[in-house]
Amino acid sequence: MATKKVTIKGSAGQKPITFKKGGLHESTHTPMKDKIPAAKVQKALRGGYGDKAKKQAMFYNNVLKGK
Repeated sequence: MATKKVTIKGSAGQKPITFKKGGLHESTHTPMKDKIPAAKVQKALRGGYGDKAKKQAMFYNNVLKGK
């Protein structure tokens, strides 16, 4: 499965952020067509799927989902 790298450009003076699309889906073993359940995101935030998934879940909450 070929995954795509995505870049989000920030405001002036900020570095662009590059990430692998679908990375949290892979880490939580959720099919790409399905939404990741909140319980799996919380487990990833606690480190239940490993350090990489924890970082991906924090990125999802803070950057992609936002406030």
